[in-house]
Amino acid sequence: MDQAPLLEARGVRKTFAHEGKDIEVLKGIDLTVAAGDRIAIVGSSGAGKSTLLHVLGTLDMPSHGQVRFEGRDLTALSAKGLAEFRNRSLGFMFQFHHLLPEFTAAENVMMPALIRRAPRREARARAEQILEEVGLKDRLTHRPGELSGGEQQRVALARALMGEPRMLLADEPTGNLDSHTSDGIHELFDRVNAEHGTALLIVTHNTELARRMPRRMRMVDGQLLTLDEGAA
Repeated sequence: MDQAPLLEARGVRKTFAHEGKDIEVLKGIDLTVAAGDRIAIVGSSGAGKSTLLHVLGTLDMPSHGQVRFEGRDLTALSAKGLAEFRNRSLGFMFQFHHLLPEFTAAENVMMPALIRRAPRREARARAEQILEEVGLKDRLTHRPGELSGGEQQRVALARALMGEPRMLLADEPTGNLDSHTSDGIHELFDRVNAEHGTALLIVTHNTELARRMPRRMRMVDGQLLTLDEGAA
């Protein structure tokens, strides 16, 4: 029997009201993500890439259509149920890391576990382990302002992996980084996928990052198109 999809979107539409008019940003998206998939979505600004990522990650709800995760209809969950689902099943990375400036790297990474009310000692040990995995074992007590842009993004990746998510959603994760630092983040994505089996869904303008993904798609005017092998 074929394995059920990890995530499945069917007929997803998203409409926003603006100055008295309805603007349809997503126009009937169908997408299936299997466990361990690596998918890049490219496209021009305003095409709907970030909106799609937010809807798939339940940070926003579709106006029409359905998003299912391991067979469960996410659009039917309560706000509390969605928050618990995100905390346990998904990891998020954004172009701007959204780290809390008053907390250390380890404390930032611990946050998802503390929200789940995990024991603090257990959360600390897990955070230190992940920070070591991403090459920051000597930066545990540094605050974001004491870290480089690449180091801050590594902290953000460690935080996204804190709950051992089945799927990582990343929105322009290397958008503010130089090419050398971006390469390091790309390699970390590859390792996370290979070692933990985490599915990756990455929205990016970075053609090099997109080429590393076995599945590549382009968002055009609210619709998702599959790219030919080798295209970006």
